[in-house]
Amino acid sequence: MSLDAVLTRIDETLPEATDRLFELLRIPSISTDPAYKADCATAAEWLASDLRGLGFDAAARPTPGHPMVVGQSGGEGRHLLFYGHYDVQPVDPLDLWDRDPFDPEIQDTPKGKVIRARGASDDKGQLMTFIEACRAWKHVHGSLPGRLTIFLEGEEESGSPSLVPFMTEHAGELKADLALICDTGLFESTQPAITTMLRGLLGEEITITGPDKDLHSGMYGGAAMNPVRVLTKIIASLHDENGRITVPGFYDGVEELPDAVRAQWQALAFDYQKFLGDVGLSVPAGEHDRTPLEMLWSRPTCEVNGIWGGYTGAGFKTVLPSQAHAKISFRLVPGQDPHVLRDAFRNHIRTMVPFDCEVAFHDHGASPAGVMDISDPAFEAARGALGAEWGRPASYVGCGGSIPIAGFFQSILGMDAMLIGFGKDDDQIHSPNEKYDMESFHKGIRSWARILAALT
Repeated sequence: MSLDAVLTRIDETLPEATDRLFELLRIPSISTDPAYKADCATAAEWLASDLRGLGFDAAARPTPGHPMVVGQSGGEGRHLLFYGHYDVQPVDPLDLWDRDPFDPEIQDTPKGKVIRARGASDDKGQLMTFIEACRAWKHVHGSLPGRLTIFLEGEEESGSPSLVPFMTEHAGELKADLALICDTGLFESTQPAITTMLRGLLGEEITITGPDKDLHSGMYGGAAMNPVRVLTKIIASLHDENGRITVPGFYDGVEELPDAVRAQWQALAFDYQKFLGDVGLSVPAGEHDRTPLEMLWSRPTCEVNGIWGGYTGAGFKTVLPSQAHAKISFRLVPGQDPHVLRDAFRNHIRTMVPFDCEVAFHDHGASPAGVMDISDPAFEAARGALGAEWGRPASYVGCGGSIPIAGFFQSILGMDAMLIGFGKDDDQIHSPNEKYDMESFHKGIRSWARILAALT
């Protein structure tokens, strides 16, 4: 009965919850641009004040960058930590927005009502679903559920430079039994999901240098080694004819997907033809003996993210360039050490650089993959709670992207994370006209209330 009262309270106060989200969305907390430093501080203090109003011992904690918001509530039972981030992506190009990105409004669309604003989905709308569930719970019960810590970051969209030092310094305060992360989404915009596998990320920039200056291709072509030729040969060699990555030792430690997980993924009936068709493609390009979902969630990748060299302006210039460059990223799976693979990759490239050329490397981060221990009964309890709210069983899914905070919770705080989100594939996060479905916001709040009832 008490859960029913909480859910009723959520339904009755949805307009007020939406107004509070709009207040937060109006704050242009763009973390990567120093011009918005004061706005990030304003957003942090707004959240800390809101948490204090709910009974949390909360404050915006200073860091060398933007503040961290930490809120603690006493209570009995399992200690849960909820993580979200209040910073947002830049809004450029502004002329592609249909309205002011920081003037939120509810819009009617063919797919239903949506909240349109920067941060509506990523991640202000998502983090407020949890806070609003706590608010309704407090109103009905007079106290917050269980023992909670809320941890809100202000630099997620700018590389999180302050995160690891802060977590390390405050590990005793932040450590809990389980972390909850609301920065993911529904499966194919309809299916409730708990993300249990995250790929890691390794970034490398390569520069091949040949001659000490750009050369006239008529005077030197044929006699002088062209760095673009060297680089493209290297890049072409990184995959074999079956889509496997050729870096020596690359697959060492990569385990096969458990049969039970593979069966659940197959039951999702993922429509890869539509998935690829939506972006003008039709044929999966990964390892030939893997399903498309395995390619996206449980297999490592190597992708070229940028390549340049020589003259690329208008018209034509018959230049033989001095240098050629490429940015290459690897998505990694459990069992792969990004630092070991960085060394293997660089050694592999060095063996392919011919005499008269040099190679230089610049790293762009390295984070390991994460896999969560779903034998913890909390996962099945949360899965049942989600199914009760959405009317269909929740699925355990992987994530092709990387969410480093989940790995940091494991490596620094020694706890697993449960990643539950209510975003949809077409929310246009990081893009103009970002939105968050009103259904996602409403049912997200109700979902967290059900999960809190199941876990506390």
